[in-house]
Amino acid sequence: MTQDDAGTAVLRAWGAAAPDAVLLDGFHALKHALRFGARVGPAVTSDKAAALALAAELADDLTDVLRELLVEVPAQALRELVPRVHPTGVAALAARRDRQANLDAMAQLPRTSPVVVLDNPRNLGNVGAVIRLAAGFGATGVVTTGDLDPWHPNAVRSGAGLHYATAVERLPLEELPPGPLYVLDPEGEDIRSLAVPDDALIAFGSERHGISPELRARATRLVALPMRPQVSSYNLATSVAMTLFHWGGPAPA
Repeated sequence: MTQDDAGTAVLRAWGAAAPDAVLLDGFHALKHALRFGARVGPAVTSDKAAALALAAELADDLTDVLRELLVEVPAQALRELVPRVHPTGVAALAARRDRQANLDAMAQLPRTSPVVVLDNPRNLGNVGAVIRLAAGFGATGVVTTGDLDPWHPNAVRSGAGLHYATAVERLPLEELPPGPLYVLDPEGEDIRSLAVPDDALIAFGSERHGISPELRARATRLVALPMRPQVSSYNLATSVAMTLFHWGGPAPA
């Protein structure tokens, strides 16, 4: 098969798969998805030599895989496939992680790491950043409530494909996984004075309105992050990072 024939075939396959697939937008999203077991294909690039050089520098464990997987297509064709071409000139489609497997992982007790709950988040970039943090800290999963899809392409892009490294699902409040619910709230106990258990749900409010009354009422404990007077709040991802860092650190004296 010639390069032109391969490009035509992969574009046809992309069109058939796109409606039900997760968009992996950029080299890093594809890299992480592959490392954590995603079923990927098709995958395209506007410059295969550059993509393989990047792999050799940043992900040599995947260089051979990417050499087989990536198909070079014209830059204009890539622009027609994705709404905003990533600077790395790489994009791919993948099957979403199995929902039931995600739910089972988060429902299992005892857990060895918390589940992060984002209560009605409004910014997909923040959702992706939190998923990236949760994956890095080894959290069991991330649950969102509300109407935003945590698997939206903008969230996957912001999360650098690390949705495949942890369980990510959207659930109504009444279907949250089991476990003690630690809710971040300015009126709560200073987090430095307590230990967050491994099987906790750690809940964070939306960027605009904070924790909903419904979730606050379900809290096992209200927990506050240290903050200088006159500072109104932290960025959502910063709050999650501080809390997970505290969870993973030594127990309070």
